[in-house]
Amino acid sequence: MRPMGKQSPPALPVPPGGPCLLLLFCLRLGACCPQSCQCPEHAGAVAVHCSARGLQEIPGDIPANAVLLKLDANRIARVPNGAFQHLSQLRELDLSQNAIETMGPAAFSGLAGGLRLLDLSYNRIRRVPKDALGKLSAKIRLAHNPLHCECALQEALWELKLDPDSVHELACHTSEQEAYVGKPLLQALDAGVSFCSTHHKTTDVAMLVTMFGWFAMVVAYVVYYVRQNQEDARRHLEYLKSLPSTPVSREPLSPAP
Repeated sequence: MRPMGKQSPPALPVPPGGPCLLLLFCLRLGACCPQSCQCPEHAGAVAVHCSARGLQEIPGDIPANAVLLKLDANRIARVPNGAFQHLSQLRELDLSQNAIETMGPAAFSGLAGGLRLLDLSYNRIRRVPKDALGKLSAKIRLAHNPLHCECALQEALWELKLDPDSVHELACHTSEQEAYVGKPLLQALDAGVSFCSTHHKTTDVAMLVTMFGWFAMVVAYVVYYVRQNQEDARRHLEYLKSLPSTPVSREPLSPAP
């Protein structure tokens, strides 16, 4: 008699059409797991563990019912638009310790309502894409990125919900104000430093230069107009002087009858 052992779950049938249709079939069922990843399930929720798998891009076959997605410690360099748009149940997304430099403006579309934590620490992010992150209500970790401290960064941070546990680890790798290179960003902002002041001063100077240029043009036109009129008046006067004069009669007027 055969011993009763734990039976493995039946494999998903491969639909006609090959791997492409299989991927679509899996996404609809929410039952696939990316190759070389682990996808433990509990009470209908899936946690997808793809840490340190040598991935260079975000997998496209992530289960639709995933609530946790760990893509940390890989070699992902960019987050394209719509990379997670089918993951409406996702609560935590870990992209730390990658090589991310750029994110599309719609990179996290579909995650705005449910996502609770987005970890982007230990990447290569220099400029924070406000369009990509500004609509998220999740706590965001940006620590240990080579941030360039400038007005755009300061304005972007005003709209983000930064994770309070890692906000003290944000630092200016480079800066428009050399005095703050290597300094904690929060320390500079708490001291009342505004990286937008340089931008505003530059704009003010440009406006002053523009106004001065217009004023100089108006003055030059007025001077030209006055000189031109003076020249015309001089020519007209010379013309009058050149006309023959009419002799004036010196005979006395006869009395009226």
